[in-house]
Amino acid sequence: MKSRIIAISLIITVFVTMLLSSCSNNNTVNTNEIRIGITVYDEYDAFISLLLNSFMEDINKMNQDSENKITVYKYNASANQSTQNYQVSEMIQKGCDVICVNLVDRTDASTIIEMARKADTPIIFFNRELVAEDLKSWNKLYYVGGDASESGILQGDIVLEAISRNPGIDKNRDGKIQYVVLEGEAGHQDAIVRSESSVNRIIEGGIEIDKLEGSIANWKKSQAKSKMSEMIDKFGSDIELVLSNNDEMALGAIDEYDTRKVSPEERPLIVGIDGTDLGLNAVKNDKLYGTVYNDKEGQAKAMLELAVSLAKNGKPSDINLSQGIYIRLPYDIVTKENVNQFMNNGMEDTNGIS
Repeated sequence: MKSRIIAISLIITVFVTMLLSSCSNNNTVNTNEIRIGITVYDEYDAFISLLLNSFMEDINKMNQDSENKITVYKYNASANQSTQNYQVSEMIQKGCDVICVNLVDRTDASTIIEMARKADTPIIFFNRELVAEDLKSWNKLYYVGGDASESGILQGDIVLEAISRNPGIDKNRDGKIQYVVLEGEAGHQDAIVRSESSVNRIIEGGIEIDKLEGSIANWKKSQAKSKMSEMIDKFGSDIELVLSNNDEMALGAIDEYDTRKVSPEERPLIVGIDGTDLGLNAVKNDKLYGTVYNDKEGQAKAMLELAVSLAKNGKPSDINLSQGIYIRLPYDIVTKENVNQFMNNGMEDTNGIS
């Protein structure tokens, strides 16, 4: 009888232990392993590629210096929102403690949010900001990135400074600056905001401008080169300024002027945004007048620190969040005078754009 009671007690003990284990919070790490998932809209996007590299480098350093072991599940959505939704589902099934999402479609985050809510898995959205109402729909959603309007304002400041130094940018001497815009994506908030805030800043600075045309190039260098070719054929030397939503498209414009063997003196003022390695190199070598540095290193570090805090504590402990949701990284103006401060130490100094 006594042995039977002992056996029953052991069975009850094992059952209770299993029950408690199964009911433990999926997002609170009880071991030294942290599992982080990350999916990007397009790993071949120049800026996203650099940000992702910084993120992985930071994880490698943390793994060397910390008692915690971070395991990363990395995915490329290849610009397909359905693919990205499936990837998030797979990361949840793998037991990721936190998932970082660079949205394909910023207006279509509901599926990801609902999956995360059901699994009680925090989501850190980054770089491509989702609709504010969606971000506030659950208390375990966060955003890391910059303020698109600030990047446009600083791009406008670059233009104002350039014109103050060289009034000859107004080549036809009509007292106005004729310009074209290379836009990122149709309907994309960052593209729209960058364009509008840049133009508004130039106007506020007292410069009259005339928009000749805006062309969608989807953040791509090759598409921008093709679009620039069409605009040059249409407007020729009337183009005095090229505002590009990112460096890749600015480099595409530069490539087209190189192809046509247009001298530096005859080219329009060209400015970008992001401060990619090739963009900075173009500034250093007088191909691109200036760019606005988008702090990829700062975003990667902030995203990792937030992810680790959420995984270990279930909440963003000791993380300075705006409105309890946002981590905003500031932008910086980059021109020939200060470009060396932003260039990677190991970057080659070349005289051309590839």
